[in-house]
Amino acid sequence: MLGRFDPRRRQVEAVAVEKVETAGDAYLAGIVAGLHFDLAEWLGTDAPPKVFDRVSVALDVQFTSVVTTGEPVDRETFLTGLWGARNAVAGLEIEVSEVREIARSGHLIVVRFVAENSVGGVGTRRSVTAVLVTDGRTYLWRTVHETAMPDTESPSPAAG
Repeated sequence: MLGRFDPRRRQVEAVAVEKVETAGDAYLAGIVAGLHFDLAEWLGTDAPPKVFDRVSVALDVQFTSVVTTGEPVDRETFLTGLWGARNAVAGLEIEVSEVREIARSGHLIVVRFVAENSVGGVGTRRSVTAVLVTDGRTYLWRTVHETAMPDTESPSPAAG
């Protein structure tokens, strides 16, 4: 586990970084976790508008996303839907793990990670590939592609 936002305490739990290969991966992990902490707070609590503002500011003006259903979404559509989803998933927690830089060229960074959303112990996982734009100081999310992942828990064998 890399990070989890606990909306009851409105803070990020301290976590250990696992299998980080470079200092760049650790820094990117913080960027990825930070956005997802804000998303969990916005979607899972009665968060103040400044949380929405942090998400909005993190998205590049050319932001697009392909969600797990395969549907492409532009920045305006994403933010409009997000605005209306405040506290729509009470108790939501989002964990990010396995954050890795896949490629870097000039001002673009490709990163891949696993995001797990859970409410009341029931979770869904997705593999996410994202492109970030950076000037070396700030990082903006240009595009995100999410792919649903199967459950990792094995069903118990039938008694027989």
